[in-house]
Amino acid sequence: MKKDIQNREDLYLIVSQFYKKLLNDAEMHHFFSEIVENDSLEEHLQVLVDFWDNILFYSNTYKKNAMQPHLEKNKQFPFERKHFQKWLDFFKQTVDENFEGENAHIIKNRATSIATVMEIKVSQIRDQKEKK
Repeated sequence: MKKDIQNREDLYLIVSQFYKKLLNDAEMHHFFSEIVENDSLEEHLQVLVDFWDNILFYSNTYKKNAMQPHLEKNKQFPFERKHFQKWLDFFKQTVDENFEGENAHIIKNRATSIATVMEIKVSQIRDQKEKK
């Protein structure tokens, strides 16, 4: 039986393994090329740990706007439905490979909500541009 997600170390394990999947995927790695080229992957992973620590444990460690960098990245590399689905599949897969329990269930549900909201927002922006 796997343990449940309990702390920042567990969150780091998730985001680091999740990013290995993303960076090794032909359809996804270009979204992260700037992070890799700037040698800032570790810094980025720590930001993600802060984000998920705040989401799951209400730690108040994340104080940024999570949507804004994604909207900026979308200008450079437009997100499509398949990207959101692959992101979500990789995330859930990574959680399931390592953890089970209430927090594992919660983090996967929150990831689904976040991906859904981002996809809707990106789609709205795309629709507004097409109308102009």
